[in-house]
Amino acid sequence: MKQHNYQTQVTWTGNQGQGTLNYASYSRDHEIMVAEKYDAIQGSSDPSFLGDKSKYNPEDLFLSSLSSCHMLWFLHLCSVHKIVVTSYVDNAKGTMEESVDGSGKFTMVTLNPIVTITDGTLTALANSLHEKANRMCFIANSCNFTVHHQPTTLVG
Repeated sequence: MKQHNYQTQVTWTGNQGQGTLNYASYSRDHEIMVAEKYDAIQGSSDPSFLGDKSKYNPEDLFLSSLSSCHMLWFLHLCSVHKIVVTSYVDNAKGTMEESVDGSGKFTMVTLNPIVTITDGTLTALANSLHEKANRMCFIANSCNFTVHHQPTTLVG
């Protein structure tokens, strides 16, 4: 079995002079870097947890990871099956439930890809490849819940 290793660096940039003296004394801002990538991702926490709403939060990144992994597998499978995709947009949605103790977890994610293909006779096959993409997705396979998908396939 092949093994792939990944490494990131997360740097907290939110010390406002008092460190974590209390819950409101610090910013949740941070940068996410990966060696040899061209720019840092500016992160924070969700605004519900005193984060900056203009920056990516871990929940945003988790949902986008699921969506992009599914998309990449779907595009690969389409190329293998000679389905020409000319457009792909996913409006993914997820639900995270917060527990009484403040912890939480995602309980549901639904991917809503809108895909445009060139040959309408391959629509059924294209739609069926979403199931296989879901089974192949590394990120979906790492979740403790089912990732649903509701694809729309257009011809153009």
